[in-house]
Amino acid sequence: MKHSNGGIYSRYIKRPMDILLSLVAIIVVSPVLLVVALLVRVKLGSPVLFKQKRPGLNEKTFMMYKYRTMTDSRNENGELLPDNVRLTKFGRFLRSTSLDELPELINILKGDMSIIGPRPLLVQYLPLYNDHQKRRHEIRPGLSGLAQVSGRNVISWEDKFDLDVEYIDTVSFINDWKIIFLTIKKVFIREGINSETAATMEFFNGTQKERMDL
Repeated sequence: MKHSNGGIYSRYIKRPMDILLSLVAIIVVSPVLLVVALLVRVKLGSPVLFKQKRPGLNEKTFMMYKYRTMTDSRNENGELLPDNVRLTKFGRFLRSTSLDELPELINILKGDMSIIGPRPLLVQYLPLYNDHQKRRHEIRPGLSGLAQVSGRNVISWEDKFDLDVEYIDTVSFINDWKIIFLTIKKVFIREGINSETAATMEFFNGTQKERMDL
């Protein structure tokens, strides 16, 4: 059963708020964006941005931007080394401070993403979701979300997806600002690493037990 999500706020206020906040954020942190870009170029090489297709609203894919955090180191056969080998100390710093996520402000401005919503995950996960988990795509994905302020990579995939759906069913102006302030707090205390790679979170292989959707 599909629930209403956000009413007037979701339809008429959330998107304009995203545009305003992302535009202001890009202007305010532009010096940081420039410095990080230069450091990534010097320490990790080019391209500076990591681009990857992710599913967004209604499972429509878009190109998500992040600062790269890994090298392109390869073995003698030309194959990329494991993530944990290519993830440098500088890359870990970018992830732990969430600085690698800043280019997603461009995705928010473009309309691919929202400030708050379920995190955009890998395209290969799409066939693995059950009907309940698929509901996470009923709303634009977010720079941060309820799951990210409730444990990040510490909680299980199933718990994350339950929190994503809970967010969709309770989306509101007040809840979004609560999550924004909690996100800022967690970034400052560097609690967890908000990333969807094998170096920080095991891959989702599907939920073994199908759940009943209410």
